[in-house]
Amino acid sequence: MNESPLLSHRQAEQILANAELIHSASDVMQALQRMADEIIQALSQQHPLVLCVMNGAVVFAGQLLPRLLFPLDFDYLQVKRYDQRLQAGKVRWQVAPSEALRDRTILVLDDILDAGLTLETIREKALQQGAQAFYSAVLIEKQTGLRKPIQADFVGLTVPDRYVFGFGMDIHGAWRNLPAIYAMKTIIGN
Repeated sequence: MNESPLLSHRQAEQILANAELIHSASDVMQALQRMADEIIQALSQQHPLVLCVMNGAVVFAGQLLPRLLFPLDFDYLQVKRYDQRLQAGKVRWQVAPSEALRDRTILVLDDILDAGLTLETIREKALQQGAQAFYSAVLIEKQTGLRKPIQADFVGLTVPDRYVFGFGMDIHGAWRNLPAIYAMKTIIGN
């Protein structure tokens, strides 16, 4: 495995000091409430199985779920494309949902819709396993200018085609815990 090492404390601080704030914590909270309202309207009568894509969507899911005021089941899955690198790789399954997907309405929560390959892979697998319906919610959609194989049903915020971090998204393992969304001004080593 060709993974970049985790950042030192000093390196992480330098990255944040040189990053650009893209969406404030207030922007993120407003987007979460809007998304919750949209999801309630669409899925509140369907008792969906909500799947959190680990690790990136854990903060998003933790903030969104208490706003979904209807019965639901919850599980998670884990796929990897980045492994603390800045460039995406092949989608690799690490943990499949433990809940059965057959005849269920599925709502997948993911941190970011970039090229769409991860979310499309998850959708294909869910439908192969007999999901009745598939919905997806992403906190962030990156404006890449490229055609994506899937569009999210619920989108919180959009960001420019730059490396972003914060609110669950990391940079070399750091800064998932930020309440806002930041972007790199320049790319630092892969």
